[in-house]
Amino acid sequence: MYTTTDTARQGGIRATFGRAEDWLDRKGKKAWIAAMVLGFILFWPIGLALLAYMIWGKQMFGHSCSHRRSRDHFFGRHGAPASQSTGNHAFDSYKIDTLRRLEDEQAAFEAFLQRLRNSKDKTEFDAFMEDRARAASAEASTEAATDPTAEPRKS
Repeated sequence: MYTTTDTARQGGIRATFGRAEDWLDRKGKKAWIAAMVLGFILFWPIGLALLAYMIWGKQMFGHSCSHRRSRDHFFGRHGAPASQSTGNHAFDSYKIDTLRRLEDEQAAFEAFLQRLRNSKDKTEFDAFMEDRARAASAEASTEAATDPTAEPRKS
């Protein structure tokens, strides 16, 4: 017959893994990643098992930032769809006007950024072409100085 003492922990190995999982959850994703790296260092199957558990068991990559951003854009900050009516017509019209104004400002800003990128590209290209022309004229002048009988080259 087996007896247990009051100092022994109840639950066995499953409870130990559960406590370890809870502890890692409290510490965050960095603790899970550190445990996985440590598992790979000690014995690679442990690290592989932790990686598989993190991906499929904990849904570590289930909710990405882009998913959250698109949800927040559609639903707004408080979980209600942004296009849903509140019942207050004055507020709804103000909200629609403000959202339309913000979208117009965003489109204008994106157009400004594109023009800025294009002008920067144009100035860089013009500078490149000027450097190239300067180098070609310098090369032609050095050729003319070294060979006085040579005819000037037309570009």
